[in-house]
Amino acid sequence: MAVRDLIIVGAGPSGLSAAIAAKRRGLDYQVLEQGILVNSIHRFPPQMVFFTTPELLEVGGLPFVSPFEKPTRIEALRYYRRVVDTFDLQIAFGETVLSIQVEEAPEIGAGGADSRVFAIETGSGGGRRIRYARTVVLAIGYFDRPNRLNVPGEDLPHVHHFYGEPHPYYRRRVIVVGGGNSAAESALDMFRAGASVTLVHRRAELKSTIKYWVRPDIENRIKEGSVAAKFEATVVEIRPTEVVVERAGRREEIPCDGVLLLTGYHPDAKLMTAAGVRCHPDTLAPELNPDTFETNVPNLFLAGGCVAGRNTGSIFIENGRFHGEKIIAVLAERLHSHAVD
Repeated sequence: MAVRDLIIVGAGPSGLSAAIAAKRRGLDYQVLEQGILVNSIHRFPPQMVFFTTPELLEVGGLPFVSPFEKPTRIEALRYYRRVVDTFDLQIAFGETVLSIQVEEAPEIGAGGADSRVFAIETGSGGGRRIRYARTVVLAIGYFDRPNRLNVPGEDLPHVHHFYGEPHPYYRRRVIVVGGGNSAAESALDMFRAGASVTLVHRRAELKSTIKYWVRPDIENRIKEGSVAAKFEATVVEIRPTEVVVERAGRREEIPCDGVLLLTGYHPDAKLMTAAGVRCHPDTLAPELNPDTFETNVPNLFLAGGCVAGRNTGSIFIENGRFHGEKIIAVLAERLHSHAVD
């Protein structure tokens, strides 16, 4: 049985940071990524501009050089490709982790906890495979799992949980559901591309987390009527040519040609709980040590956005990129002490 020191699940900034730290410590590691490099960033709208500055997106100490105060999505993709090439990181793309189980492997230890390994089952175009590792870091993010409304019509072909670019909505009636930054930016983007946009939000006002330069723009467009807005409104049904919302006990039918449900995202709690990690049933917050990021399952760690459960607004690249370094420091000391014993 070939057993690695470490398997890292996810090739986003947090996973890359952990991989760099593992390589520097001389650990036998591999990164497994279900999609492509920094998959979540790749799914951002092509014209997206980050909220933060370039240096706060850096991993491994590699400079992120940009002529702009706020870097673009394209620059970030280029930067993280350079990270992988510079550090020659070992990443297997297109490998979806299906399960993580603890197994006994007496031949590698002296019994007890030292003889337990993780069996990581993956699926890809080439079939299924099982890899073994002494430790696992889940850096799985959350952007690929949207918060569903669970209303009739949510799976109709003109309904989307991700926003790409505005051109397809030219001279179309579009309903954007949500009150955060993604909803505000997409509404503005499509309005300026010639779409008729209605913003639907269940709260009385937009979220405070909207980028500071976006907030006055969307508020002014709503005030002047360029972007219609329905606040304190809940979507109860989506139909082929209209959306039914409820406000103050009354229902209203809003005509539309396209619907964007930008209501947030959440990590893969099913994968974590199946591996033994205890997660809060409502918040999905995992049980872990905040100093080491180790979960209630010994030697299974979390890094990046999946640490926050549904509270995804508390973890960004800026702070999540440091999780990997802390985790690897703990793992290196632990593996070294076992080797000495």
